[in-house]
This record gives sequence, C-alpha cells and structure tokens, in this order.
Amino acid sequence: MEKKSQFIDELSAKYSTKGENIILGKGMLNGEVVQEVDVKIPLKTINRHGLIAGATGTGKTKTIQVFVEQLSKSGIPSLVLDIKGDFSGIAAQGAVNSIIEDRYAKTGYTFTPQQFPVELMTISDEKGVKLRATVSEFGPILLSKILLLNDTQQSIMSIVFKYCDDKGLPLVDLEDLKKVLQYMTDPEGGKQEVASNYGNVAPASLGAILRAIVALEQEGATSFFGEPSFDVWDLLAKEGDKGVVNILRVANIQSKPNLFSTFMLSLFAEIYMSFPEEGDSGRPKLVLFIDEAHLIFKEASKTLLAQIETMVKLIRSKGVGIYFITQIPGDVPENVLSQLGLKIQHALRGFTAKDRKEIDKAVENYPITEYYDAGQLIQNLGIGEAFVTALSEKGIPTPLVQTFLISPESRMDVLTDEELTVLTQSSALVEKYETAVNKESAYEILSERMQAITLQEETQTETQQRTTNEDEGPSVFEQVLKSSAGRTFANTLMREGAKAVLGMLGLGSRRRR
Repeated sequence: MEKKSQFIDELSAKYSTKGENIILGKGMLNGEVVQEVDVKIPLKTINRHGLIAGATGTGKTKTIQVFVEQLSKSGIPSLVLDIKGDFSGIAAQGAVNSIIEDRYAKTGYTFTPQQFPVELMTISDEKGVKLRATVSEFGPILLSKILLLNDTQQSIMSIVFKYCDDKGLPLVDLEDLKKVLQYMTDPEGGKQEVASNYGNVAPASLGAILRAIVALEQEGATSFFGEPSFDVWDLLAKEGDKGVVNILRVANIQSKPNLFSTFMLSLFAEIYMSFPEEGDSGRPKLVLFIDEAHLIFKEASKTLLAQIETMVKLIRSKGVGIYFITQIPGDVPENVLSQLGLKIQHALRGFTAKDRKEIDKAVENYPITEYYDAGQLIQNLGIGEAFVTALSEKGIPTPLVQTFLISPESRMDVLTDEELTVLTQSSALVEKYETAVNKESAYEILSERMQAITLQEETQTETQQRTTNEDEGPSVFEQVLKSSAGRTFANTLMREGAKAVLGMLGLGSRRRR
C-alpha cells in the first residue's frame, strides 16, 4: 500500500501540467489501473517528436487514433501517413460496446462517441486531394540525394538548374528535366552553349542521371511531379474548434520506398521553407505521424538518412512534431531516435534470440524505474497497454509508466466506398487540386526550339540542292539541242517521222508521172 501511495504521488507530480495537454490514459501498477494517475502530455512538448512502437496486434493503430483525436480536440491539425488503410474511420462517429464500457469504467473517464474533420490525400490515383510538387521546388541538391547521384552527377544537376534559371526554362515535371538533359547533349541544341558558358558535361554522366530519373518514374513518381503544386499551409485547416486530420493514403508503398522517401523529404523541406520560426509557442502548429517508418530507413542511403536526420532536428523550430510508428525501436536510426522526446512502447515479443536483443536494447532507452521489471513486463503488456515516457513542460524526461490507454471516440474501422466518395466529393481541397495543369514549361519550349532547328536545317538543305543544280548548267542533251547542228538534226528527224506516219495511213505524197 505504501508503494502504491508513493507511485501515485510521484507519477501524478511528474505527469501534471500547468498548460494545455492531451490525455493518453491512466497509470498502472501491478496490473491494476490507478485512477489517481493521469498520463498527460504537455502540448508545448509535442513538437519534440516521438516514437510509437510495438509488435503487430498490440494496439499501435488505435494509439495513433487516440493521439490525433486528442490533438484535434485541442484545435491542432495532423497528417497521418496511412499505409494499411486503417485510419479513414476517424471521419465517422464511434460506437459504444461492452469492451469500451469496461475500459472507461476502469479509467473513470467519459466516453463520448464523435467524428472528427478529415481530409483524404493521395500521391497516387486513389480518391482524395492530389499532392504534387514541381521539380524546381526540390532544387538540385535534394533532387540529387533522392536520385542517389554521386558528386560529379550532383554538380551536373546544379548546372542544369542554373541553365534553366538563366534561360527561363521552368522545370515542372520529370519530362521537363529529361528534355533539358537531352537538349544539353544535342550538338545541334545546347551542347556548345552549355560547354562555353558552364563547362563541359560528360554524356556518360547525363546518361546516368537519365537512368536514375527513369527508375524513379517506374515507382509512380510521374504523377507526383507537376502542377498545381500542393500548398503546405492547407495542412493547417480547422473546422470549428477541431483541427483537421489529414490522412495520406499511401497503399502499396512497400514496393516504392524511393517514392516514399521522395515525398517525405519534399514535405519536410517545403514545411521548413514555408513555415515561420515559432519559438516557444506553447503548442505545435502541425503533427506528422509516419506509419511503417522502417520503409523510409530500410532502403535509404547514408546521404538520405543524414538529410532526414537534419530535417528532424530543424523542423521542430517551425512548431512541427514528427512521430515515427514501427514495430521495434531499432527500425529507427540511433541519430534520429535520440531526437525523440515521447516514447509509447507497446508489447514486444521475444520469440527469437534477435527479438530478445531488441527488447534489451529498447529497455535500455527507458528511464530506470523501481516500479516495474521493464524487461519482463514489456513482453506481457496487454492490448491497449503501453510503456510511456515523455518530456515535462521543463523538458525533463518523465518516469516510465505502464499506461492503460483510452479508446478512440471515432469509428475503429474504415469507411465504406460510398462514405469515401461522399467525403471526397464534399472537399474543397479535392476540387482545388484535382485537375493537373500543363502549362508551357521546359519540355514545350525546347521541343519547339528543336523543331525550329530541324526545319531550318531542312530548308537549308533544299536551298543548297537547288543552288547546286543551277550551278551545274545545262546537260549535254540540252546543249546539243541548242546548237545549230542539233536543231537541223531535230527538224529532219521530225520531218521524216511525219512522212513515215502518213505513209502508214496511205496518205503519202504522190509524184506526177
């Protein structure tokens, strides 16, 4: 009993807040829900990023749903990368059942079924707001990192962008970029101009860049690059007092890791460049939830990982929090993991020696606690239970607490096709970004230029042929016909031919006898 009192006093003090907060659930001790201990997360620390981890089936998806609902109630918008298609039900009101009644009876909270404002988004052909970006918005450095170009090829990409800026050639989509690269290698096009003004460009390097672009196109990037370009300020919408939950549907992204990384880096960069510095504002402006985060890191190069790490460090000052969702903490690189302030750890399963090593590594990252045998308990957490450690309002790590999580108040299932259709048809953003715009850009400008060059060459060739024929003078036959002997021969030939014809007709001349 004394230990429980100590637990209540310590944890209540460490998880209390003076400012705004979100509630995750109640603390637990010895398998019992302790109603006196509210596990609260200060809004001012949400932009310190976080991790939500756990084995399959332990409740990560519902934890994310609770998290974004709590943010929405506080008027904070979020963006959820929905790889498995699990989150569309946030747009519909939840329903009460015996399991939820039992859970809320243990917590002492009141369950209020409700729906939340949702925007469905896509970078493919699915229903929702079409997210696009132009090649120019990426810039030569970020685009080179995505294409995994070496230093030489990256310098060439910088020349390409500089040349397009100087010549007024808009780079909108990948067709524009490919056309510029082809034009720069064409002896009749811009090869000499580029060499004289920017330096020689090796055709082999240009070929390697083109192959990298084609590989990216094979993952579906063609529809991602273009106009109208998505305005990240549209992610900050509210409906009434609730923040909008933007759900990006990225099904089948497992086979397109490069496209996934491309989108994420583009989004991070655009947010960082667009949003002003927030300072210590007391609440985040936007929170990103990246489900199946291992897909970003698994195939990423060292350069790409370094870029992600840099963005995670910098974007916090813009009032943006990033939360990685994966099965084991080891899926996230240590340099990124060290930047995460909030950790919500669902159960891990130690079926193999490798699994047990991952469990030991995960436990080492938690604050030491006298209330739990973390290494043992982490394998026996129930569904809807998790270890939580966060940052206090002063930025100090809070004690590790076993948490009995609350349930989502929206639907814990997906929308039907009919409901998806109604949701997207009523969206103003869908209408705004639905139709792709194909303005005149580098592809059209250079195509016209090269057609003009080809037409000019054909005209010059025809003119040269005519000039050559005129310079050669009359043929031998023409010269013979023009001479006096030639004219006499021609007259004789015509006269004798006429006689022969008249003779055959019986009309030949008759001599008098």
